[in-house]
Parts: sequence; C-alpha cells; structure tokens
Amino acid sequence: MTESAQPSSEAANAPLEDVRFRSDVTVELVKAQARDSDVLFAARVSTTGEQSLDQVGADASGSAGLINFLMRDRHGSPFEHNRFTFFVSAPIFVFREFHRHRTFSYNEESGRYRRLEPVFYVPGPERKLVQEGKPGRYVFVDGTPEQHKLVDEATRRVCFEAYRAYLEMLEAGVAREVARGVLPVSIFSSMYATCNARALMHFLSLRTKREDSAFPSFPQREIEMVAERMEEFFAREMPLTHAAFNRNGRVAP
Repeated sequence: MTESAQPSSEAANAPLEDVRFRSDVTVELVKAQARDSDVLFAARVSTTGEQSLDQVGADASGSAGLINFLMRDRHGSPFEHNRFTFFVSAPIFVFREFHRHRTFSYNEESGRYRRLEPVFYVPGPERKLVQEGKPGRYVFVDGTPEQHKLVDEATRRVCFEAYRAYLEMLEAGVAREVARGVLPVSIFSSMYATCNARALMHFLSLRTKREDSAFPSFPQREIEMVAERMEEFFAREMPLTHAAFNRNGRVAP
C-alpha cells in the first residue's frame, strides 16, 4: 500500500486532521457461500430431479469436465446458485464504473450521514499516464518524471484545498449533503458488493486485461486493481469454475 500524509508546506495553514493519499485499493471477501459443487447440483436437477439433492455436499473434484462443458456451451444459470460479498474501499470514480454492473447488490457509505474521511487517491509511480491513439484504438504509456511530478503535486494540492473547504462548511453548520459537493471523485469511499459467480465472471471479463481473453478488454487501471483482488478470492473459493472460465477464453456463460 502506498500512503502518505499531507504536504508539510501546507500543514501549518490547514485546520485539518490527517489528509492521506493512497495509490492502492482495499478488497476483502466478507462472506462466501460459493463452492464448485453448487454448480453441480444446480445443473443436474435438469436430468435427475430430486436426486440432485445428493450433490449438494458432494466433492466436485471429479466433475471438472461437467463444469467445463457448462462454461464452454454457455449454460449460465447453474453458476448463479452461490454468493460472494466483498468489502471494497476505492476512489469514488472507481465506484461510478463499478455501479454499471447492475447484477451486483451494493451498499455504499453515505456522505449525507457521516463526515467523509480525508483519504484521497493519487496515482503511483507505476501508473501509465499518457494516452496515445484514437478512441477504441488507444494505449497508455509511461509518463515522464515531470508529468508524474505534476500529477502528484496537483492532485495533492487540489484535494487538500477541497477538504479544507468541506470542513469550513461543516463547521459553519452547512449540511453534509451540501458540503460534500466540493470534494473530488478521487476521495475514497467504501461499500459492500454482493454477487454470484456468473455476475462476477462477467465483471472480470470486462474489468481485467488478459492475453488469454477471447474478447479483449481495456479497463481503467484503478478498477482493474479491484478486479484482480476479487479474482484471487474467486479462484480460491471456486477453483474448478475459475479454471474453466480461463480455459474458455474468460467469457461469462
């Protein structure tokens, strides 16, 4: 994690508690009711009816072929009978992209009901800064040291001043829902996001860039950082399903 305090040159002038800057995200798996065997009993009900109940607690290790068949031929509904709940802390601009995935359920912290913490995103030195090419055919390349310095200093300056204005309004009695309007989308928020494996695979297919994807995707790096952490948990909880997802071009069934 990359985290740093406010610039010391500003500190003497600001009636602020610690303003912090991060270049990472937080993703935790809060709860998972998700196993490869969940796919099996859901799929087998179509051919065995009530006998599929025998598969509820079954060892799925011998059924990788069935899971792969379902993934390959895009029989998607058996992958919906499970549940993941993630805790995510990331910049608000990441959440604006995340919320386009309407197959997830969300609960996000509210700037109407609590004072938002002074934690802001600033790109780390490894973040590619320069976009080259036309829309739909562009790539990102490394920035120069001067560009990185500009992004870092300008981001810190603007976020610091925005949070100062936010506190001034709160101290003057302005409602939180009004005062928050001055805060930039680089401020961190937190949420719970709940989905099933089918929705998660669709998210991963769009929000990660992988050479083995049948349909290339070009996500913004910051939401890809979230997706990469979520995929680690997915692979741990449902390894056969995750392997079939990769084997079949990372296409959600």
